[in-house]
Amino acid sequence: MIKSFLPANNQVALTLLLSSVIAGCTTSNNVDVHLENQQQLQHFVTEIDIASQLTGTSEINWWRQLKSPQLNLLVQEALTNNYDLTTSHLTLQSTLARLGAEKATFLPQGEITINSERTSINNTITPNSTATLGVNWHLDLFGRISALVDAANASALSQAEQLRLLQIEVVSSVVSGYISYQGNLQKHHIISQQIDALQQSIEVLQASVDEGVTSELDLNRTKAQLNQQQALIPEIEYLLQRDNSALAYITGKTLSDLTLIDQRKVIGYDLQVHLAQPSEAIALRPDISKALYQFSHEAALSTAASKALLPDISLSAFAGILSTTSATLSNTDQQWQVSPQIEWSLLSYPALLAQRNAQQYLSKAAYNEYQKTVLNAINESELSLHKLVKESNKQQFANNRYHYANKAYLQAQAMFQEGQIPYLSLLDARQDLLAAEENAVDSAISTLLTKVNAYHTFNGRWSYALSSI
Repeated sequence: MIKSFLPANNQVALTLLLSSVIAGCTTSNNVDVHLENQQQLQHFVTEIDIASQLTGTSEINWWRQLKSPQLNLLVQEALTNNYDLTTSHLTLQSTLARLGAEKATFLPQGEITINSERTSINNTITPNSTATLGVNWHLDLFGRISALVDAANASALSQAEQLRLLQIEVVSSVVSGYISYQGNLQKHHIISQQIDALQQSIEVLQASVDEGVTSELDLNRTKAQLNQQQALIPEIEYLLQRDNSALAYITGKTLSDLTLIDQRKVIGYDLQVHLAQPSEAIALRPDISKALYQFSHEAALSTAASKALLPDISLSAFAGILSTTSATLSNTDQQWQVSPQIEWSLLSYPALLAQRNAQQYLSKAAYNEYQKTVLNAINESELSLHKLVKESNKQQFANNRYHYANKAYLQAQAMFQEGQIPYLSLLDARQDLLAAEENAVDSAISTLLTKVNAYHTFNGRWSYALSSI
């Protein structure tokens, strides 16, 4: 398994914290409703039978199918060193801290004060000292504090899903960038072969022109093809630098710190798209879960805004000792006080009603965003399947083209040796073969990237394993 960017002790602590968050959330009516929505989504996805043809072995660590130790190391380094992931993790820790602060409001609040002073009036010094304990306890009889805690719960869960969403982006970007880099290496190799072949042809044609056997037309056409291929080299080299730079950035390194080795063989591997439970892979996508918990957050705030219309009942208590003759708390008198209190902001009712209405609109907007996210996930899933089929067909045609171009080149070689065709026809056949090979490589790269995109789309299960040891 790929190690998380979190240390092991932090992972355990985070797991425990999130477990307590989830346990707290499931007691909320809001979250119960939202979990029911998620179950309905999963049922809907199952009913429309999305991706049933992809069912197979588990998709955990799917990138290991490419059998590249360097790619595996890059994924691990990205999960460990990526700055966006670190920032998201710190933000999650902040939301968990806020959750703890909200939960603490259930408990009595107060302070301990110890004071000692000396007062001089007309050269008469009067010492006195006090020690007091003040407590104020807001009784959550109408559930306003509970609603605020539910909102903090949902916010923490939403941020946890945001972290998982970033992990998916990081892993997918590393795999895509690595495939692109190795594919550009292969294309650089093919173009170099074309340049070598054209240079050899120019030498042969130049000799023929010097002997008066061949016209300069064939020579000039070959030189034009040579320059056309040479012009592609700077672009390919730039693309290699671009991919290298992108991978360095994702893994938290500078360009000079990252050295990629030649592993062009990964382009030839067949990356299979197999999902243990395709419908669950969609229903558990982090973008859906994040939108769900964001809706829960807004709904809980809406509940809190409604509860603010009701009275606020609190209990205040005071206990202390007072000494008017000493600065060292000797010869003290005791005192205490208990004060039940009811506050009802009747004069602020119009403002509180407006705040409640505003929050209810935000809750409806969040639910609308959740529905949009679900629809987008389903459409993305279906589109990714169509794209898989399209790229698979294109790759088959590209491979067929290379097969027939190779046969044509072998036939042209035989015919040229027998004097049946001129050298330029042999040259054209060789150029067709190299172009077909380049097209086959492009198609193989595109197919691999489409499969990476499929795993990116159907990410609901494998993304949960990214933080495993």
